[in-house]
Amino acid sequence: MKKAYVFPGQGSQFPGMAKDLYEALPKAKELLEKADEVLQFRITDIMFEGSAEDLKETKVTQPAIFLHSVVLAKCLEDFAPDMVAGHSLGEFSALAAAGAISFEDALRLVQIRATQMQACCEKVPGGMAAVIGLPDEKVEEVCSACEGIVIPANYNSPGQVVISGEKEAIEAACAKLKEAGARRALPLPVGGAFHSPLMEPARIELAKAIEATPVKVPVCPVYQNVTALPTQDPETIKANMLAQLTSPVRWTQSVRNMIDDGASIFTEVGPGTVLQGLVKRIAGSEAELQISGISTIA
Repeated sequence: MKKAYVFPGQGSQFPGMAKDLYEALPKAKELLEKADEVLQFRITDIMFEGSAEDLKETKVTQPAIFLHSVVLAKCLEDFAPDMVAGHSLGEFSALAAAGAISFEDALRLVQIRATQMQACCEKVPGGMAAVIGLPDEKVEEVCSACEGIVIPANYNSPGQVVISGEKEAIEAACAKLKEAGARRALPLPVGGAFHSPLMEPARIELAKAIEATPVKVPVCPVYQNVTALPTQDPETIKANMLAQLTSPVRWTQSVRNMIDDGASIFTEVGPGTVLQGLVKRIAGSEAELQISGISTIA
């Protein structure tokens, strides 16, 4: 039985996250204190004592979720994946957990990614919307027929796609998607058009940082968002990390490929349970999988 470890993305944060790990495990405490040094601010104070509103800021959310996930992975005695994947931001967690990038380097990349994405959102208005109840192909067809920039951004599970782009184009697409039979097509309360061409201005600094970061062969294949395919090639990993910024997250396709490649045990490592639900919907009745999560080991 092959084990797949999956790592959550933005939206899984909660007040008090990783505090139990910090208090119970010396290794977790060491890594979290190292994170404060690397980031040059006490993110642990926000994670442990901050409000839900404090944790919503992209420049805080992304490193906080990364830290919870990777610290947890590094404290698991039986962490021996046959394959890994992460949803959006979670891909950076997966790469760090699988040894492709050092803890410190991956955290720096996440900080740059988050800061640049937040700056991009402030300069280039945009939005996202959840579409429920239509095949992926129909969502793609409707988006391509709309004026302006609007594309599928997250293929989360069958019948659940998030679209991203210019606000007016999002509104027009939502109306057309409802006409096409979508059960829901509603704008999301997010800061910008993630995983769309509107994130292009954020690429410059992130590209420099990725190029300067040493990437090693990970201990197992990483199924990256851009292609949904496994790789252990450092140059491919680098290219896909950057492309992910403006490309869709192919989560449905990634999970299906992992199942096709023999994954029968899926474990979500990090805050929340979002990915467990998505994996169950993607697998359906086609595969009998063990699906669980680890948010704490304290």
